[in-house]
Amino acid sequence: MKILVCISNVPDTTSKINFTEGDTKFDTNGVQFVINPNDEFGLTRAMWFKEKQGATVHVVNVGTATTEPTIRKALAIGADEAIRVNAEPTDGFFVAQQLAEVIKNGSYDLVIAGRESIDYNGGMVPGMIATLLDMNFVNTCTGLEIDGDTVTATREIDGGKEKISTSLPLVIGGQKGLVEESDLRIPNMRGIMMARKKALTVVEPTDATSATNDVSFDKPAAKGAVKLVDADNIDELINLLHNEAKAI
Repeated sequence: MKILVCISNVPDTTSKINFTEGDTKFDTNGVQFVINPNDEFGLTRAMWFKEKQGATVHVVNVGTATTEPTIRKALAIGADEAIRVNAEPTDGFFVAQQLAEVIKNGSYDLVIAGRESIDYNGGMVPGMIATLLDMNFVNTCTGLEIDGDTVTATREIDGGKEKISTSLPLVIGGQKGLVEESDLRIPNMRGIMMARKKALTVVEPTDATSATNDVSFDKPAAKGAVKLVDADNIDELINLLHNEAKAI
């Protein structure tokens, strides 16, 4: 089985976010980038298939050379090879077109993508890939078992979970549940050293256009001032909750 894991290069959740050029561009200065958490769950599950079923695992990223440290981390975790599409990921449709071309040329049986990235939270790319390539698709996937070409998948639905059966080739939009957080892997020194010798192929983007563009960004409104009420002044507390906070 040949698996491709799609990797997004996203800001660490502890990063302080700022914008430049009149709030039209994301300011990357001082920002630490990591593997998108939903993708990391998928990569860890792919490693399970590699170890238990002898699968070959490749990773792919659409991005400039600045994303290569993140790709190398995926190789250090255990992926066999990596591909970087040398393009700025301008929007979800553009990224999906680039990934679809890589998948088509690589003849992959299983494509694992995160259900969404934590930077833009678009949630579009996995479904677009499946549509472009006419492949089976399971979104919000929290469980995955494969026996030959038969796949049993579990996905989140409103009010519960659904178990379904499908077949390879398949695209999934994965998330926490594919593996637990305790199963995520930290690259060890041996993995880091081996990653330096693994193939990282850079390919030029296919001719594709972006369907959207960012007009501007706005930060969330600043938190309002806090009013402190003496613990014995219950009447004042009730008045504030009722007339200002409208909570009661």
